[in-house]
Amino acid sequence: MFGSDMSPFFGLQQNSSSPRMQIPEYRSEHFNRNVINVRYPAFEAFEASEDRLVIEGERVNRVRNKVFGGSRGHNKKCNHSCENGRIAMGNRSSSTPVRCNTLTDVKGHIYMLSKDQNGCRFVQSVFDEANQEHVEIVFNEIIGHVNELMVNPFGNYLMQKLLEVCNEEQRMCIIMEVTREPRELVHISLNTHGTRVVQKLIETLKTRKQIKRVISALEPGFLSLIKDLNGNHVIQRCLQCLSNEDNKFIFEAAAKYCVDIATHQHGCCVLQRCINHSSGKHQEILVLEISANGLLLAQDAFGNYVVQSILELQIPSSVSMLLSQFEGNYVHLATQKFSSHVVEKCLSVLDGHARSMIIRELLSATHFEQLLQDPHANYVVQTALRVAEGSLHNLLVKAIESHKAISRNSPYSKRIFSHKLLKK
Repeated sequence: MFGSDMSPFFGLQQNSSSPRMQIPEYRSEHFNRNVINVRYPAFEAFEASEDRLVIEGERVNRVRNKVFGGSRGHNKKCNHSCENGRIAMGNRSSSTPVRCNTLTDVKGHIYMLSKDQNGCRFVQSVFDEANQEHVEIVFNEIIGHVNELMVNPFGNYLMQKLLEVCNEEQRMCIIMEVTREPRELVHISLNTHGTRVVQKLIETLKTRKQIKRVISALEPGFLSLIKDLNGNHVIQRCLQCLSNEDNKFIFEAAAKYCVDIATHQHGCCVLQRCINHSSGKHQEILVLEISANGLLLAQDAFGNYVVQSILELQIPSSVSMLLSQFEGNYVHLATQKFSSHVVEKCLSVLDGHARSMIIRELLSATHFEQLLQDPHANYVVQTALRVAEGSLHNLLVKAIESHKAISRNSPYSKRIFSHKLLKK
């Protein structure tokens, strides 16, 4: 989820016999990261040894008296460990166990506990009993702070858990809170911690009212979300969990801003997801808009992967549109780092007529021998040798052999001349 090395080629597979590096698969799932411990005004020190907690601060006496009982000197540390519902309090010289088996024992302080690692774990543990009364207690104490907790390093885990166990009325209240201010839900989605909660929210949406409210809140920030390291996962979760009709706003915006999105590191990944999840009219419009910009995108570091994914679909109208732009440019495209992959994809997935047209254009190059020695075009020639058949293959081999004397020792053309495909 959070790596800066998001791969734009998650859906593209290299030919297993190609000498180029195998393209790794893009994974969209978030990976859990170690979170750092932070301190808050009312709980300035939270030291943990396994399940042991040390709390001190300006309001610690009041918390101790109300929650755990006792009024030991407030300059001394007050320890408590949570084991099977038992919390033990004490100072360095003595320990006075106090039983805390129910959520009622920390009632009134759940919001503060939610922002600390061990406190948050304790609050989450009460949900394991699936007691709706406990859910109600937690919900009532944190509903006014959900925006803050969603982006909190620890609170976000409690919010995810709450969304799994709350009822529909409570979920709607949470949705109303995070959508009350314009772009608030977008802001949360862009946050490292908040994006996890928004994804969980989307997974748990049940009613039409809930879905409509969330979509309306996300739509104005679509372009920011799809191009963001964290936000793009929220768009992907919509594609996975909502219907095509509900995702209409995604497909329409993706078509409108397809060039901007396709040429972005994260955007190009999600654009491919949009193509794969769309269908019917939505897919047709999206694919045609991308295809109309095929020549530009084929030469881009990220856009070329989007063009390759469209070629793999083999939709006649889009293939025809792409080939009309590529025709007369294959030699130039073959010698570029990014577009050479697109030419290879054309040779690999298109029909015999299209392959023949491409290979003949390459053979007609004024200096064909330069393609053999080019660091990128030599791979195109190897792919051409692999897919060409009959007389076309013989013609290609003859052209290559005629430049053997001057090209054989090139570090790039060596791969062609040592290739078994010359003897196909």
